[in-house]
Amino acid sequence: MPQDVFIRPDKAAHILHLSVSSLAKMRVRGDGPPYAKSGHKLVLYRESDLYVWLSARVRSSTSERVTPRSGP
Repeated sequence: MPQDVFIRPDKAAHILHLSVSSLAKMRVRGDGPPYAKSGHKLVLYRESDLYVWLSARVRSSTSERVTPRSGP
C-alpha cells in the first residue's frame, strides 16, 4: 500500500486511468475518491485513498449492480 502522499488531480487521474475532467465531475457529483482542498483552489488526493476507492469498485460480472450513491 502506498504511503500517505498527497498528489494533484493530474497524477490521480493517471493512476485511475481517468481524465482530469472526469475527476472534477466526480467531485461535483460526490461519487469520486475522497479529496482535500489546500487553500482556496488546490485539490489534493491521498494516494492510498485512490487505491481504496478503486478496490471498492471491483466486480466479477457486468450484471452486478452498482450501489447507488447517497444524496439528493
